[in-house]
Amino acid sequence: MNQLDGKSNSGIGRVLITGGAGFIGSHLAQSLVDRGITVTVLDNLSQQVHGADGRSSTAEAIRDCTRFLQGDVRDRQVVEEACADQDAVVHLAAETGTGQSMYEIERYVDVNVRGTSVVLDVLSAAKKKVRKLVVASSRAVYGEGSYRCDEHGIVYPESRRDEDLAAGDFEVKCPTCGENVVCVPTDETAKLHPSSVYGITKLSQEQLVMATGLAAGFPVTALRYQNVYGPGQSLSNPYTGILAIFSTRILNGNDVQIFEDGTESRDFVFVKDVVEATVRALENPAADHEIFGVGTGEPTSVVTVAETLRDAYERDSTIAVNGRYRLGDIRHNYADMTKIQSKLDFRPQWNFRRGIAEFVAWVQGQSVPEDVSNRSLAEMAAKGLYK
Repeated sequence: MNQLDGKSNSGIGRVLITGGAGFIGSHLAQSLVDRGITVTVLDNLSQQVHGADGRSSTAEAIRDCTRFLQGDVRDRQVVEEACADQDAVVHLAAETGTGQSMYEIERYVDVNVRGTSVVLDVLSAAKKKVRKLVVASSRAVYGEGSYRCDEHGIVYPESRRDEDLAAGDFEVKCPTCGENVVCVPTDETAKLHPSSVYGITKLSQEQLVMATGLAAGFPVTALRYQNVYGPGQSLSNPYTGILAIFSTRILNGNDVQIFEDGTESRDFVFVKDVVEATVRALENPAADHEIFGVGTGEPTSVVTVAETLRDAYERDSTIAVNGRYRLGDIRHNYADMTKIQSKLDFRPQWNFRRGIAEFVAWVQGQSVPEDVSNRSLAEMAAKGLYK
């Protein structure tokens, strides 16, 4: 079976998850514990994610079932303690706000790139080599990803121009002829040219891990997650996750502001599917030294997300398509699932409608946080990045 169970044939019985108190990490930790794996979590309990007291629902959910270490991945001493005697490491710890990364550049590079380098230094120096290191990469490494031009076939467009966006032309252009192009599934061989600082740091993480694994002699896998959502997603963090942002606005009785023309799309993948893909990458030697996209292979427009949430919450919030835009945003992207289906036999089990229903049911059981999404937009506008 393609799953860990106690100590599998891969020899993995002890797993460290950096960032394991976060959204994806807490789900993964609980899944591994349920399979009989001993899990260590290293997390700094960032206030932006976990609140001022560090007692978010995700952090509390894993405290009693894991060995929990509060610390920073940039602190070599705490990383050495966390990595000791581990069979495998899943490196999730990262700053994750695409928009915020464009004006908090030093912090994003320091946490994401230097933090990864510390983890790799420790693992490379260890006498006992880990049996697997999995790093959470992102679809952001592609920038716009793959498109089809009527004249030039498959192309990989550069970032959209500010002057086009300002004129209300949000479409992606062929880099050769300048004509509008159509988004197609992006596979793992697509050109890598991230359009945000966040994307650049995720590509750096991925490349550091892949190169070090080969040189140091331990198997590594990079997973390029698409837009992950589900129960446990932070509802108070205005810098990442449009489902959480839209939900908070709707439940506070506020209008939902949609950038551009609302038809921009993403591949929304449910967190339980992401966990399953990650477990398969941990367990299956077919994943060694490989890179996989993790999504559904289906795009969903942003305005569809907003309308679906409003209907599910049975609220009357106005959905306002405002024509404004953020520099660094992509237009479309969705995963080509061919490789991960072939090598890891992974197929997502949660479609968008089913996943949204579970997400909404979870949200309705939470306290409604203050809507602070305008704060992040004001910060971006002050930097000239939201227009």
